[in-house]
Amino acid sequence: MLSKDVVSVCPRYYELKAAKKYLALNHLLRPLLCQSLLRQVRSPLVATSRVSAPPLWPNTTCYPSACIRLYATKKSKAKAKGQSAKVNINSALVEDIISLDEVKGEMTAVLNALKDDFTRNLSIRTSPGALDHIVVTTQDGKFPLNQLGQISMKSPQFIMVNMSSFPEAIKAAIHALKESSMNLNPEVDGTIIKVPVPKVTREHRETLVKLAKQLSNKAKDSLRRVRSNAVTQVKKAKEVHSEDTIRLVEKQIQQLSDNIAVDIDKQLAAKTKELLG
Repeated sequence: MLSKDVVSVCPRYYELKAAKKYLALNHLLRPLLCQSLLRQVRSPLVATSRVSAPPLWPNTTCYPSACIRLYATKKSKAKAKGQSAKVNINSALVEDIISLDEVKGEMTAVLNALKDDFTRNLSIRTSPGALDHIVVTTQDGKFPLNQLGQISMKSPQFIMVNMSSFPEAIKAAIHALKESSMNLNPEVDGTIIKVPVPKVTREHRETLVKLAKQLSNKAKDSLRRVRSNAVTQVKKAKEVHSEDTIRLVEKQIQQLSDNIAVDIDKQLAAKTKELLG
């Protein structure tokens, strides 16, 4: 207990004592208060509502001092990187530069040629029509086998080719059958070519899959040549048209090429599934 003399000498003694306690308490609570405010400021949401005031300052409100910028995650960045903006140019507007319809037609022709190759060279189904696509090289030119001989099927494992109309082409036909991707071993009986159909083994299926990949890679090479020739033609028009126009046309050509490349991959995947069973 303080004497009355001390209190009388310092009438504001109790006020000074209370202020001292307040300063000590403030020293302890300030770090906690700063951490609380930092958590609110660093929140992924932009704070628009009021923040409750700390108990040290009643009847007051405060606001976060800054809004937070939202950063994209690595996953969203990768997704955005893989998606390029699509371009759709009216072909009539750039006819003096290049015919986009012709470019698309050439690229589509590459895809159709691949489909025909898959159908002719990679079939594991036994039928007389399975030999129609085989091309025979003779002294007079190249001809499909079905134009040189009559193809018939005696059983699911045996096909006969009657070459009586063109007996001089028998040797060339035998060579063409052996060089086909069907793993055939034909035999000659006069003007008749006998073609035993081998049983389709797993090894043969895998060989056909490899051939399918080779054909699809060749198709992509042809597709790249079409795209490269088109881009070269477009660049020749730089002196007449703006760089932005040239760039848009090049993007359109690249987009056409990408679409056909996706279709080629789909054809390969479907043929691989068919061959492997």
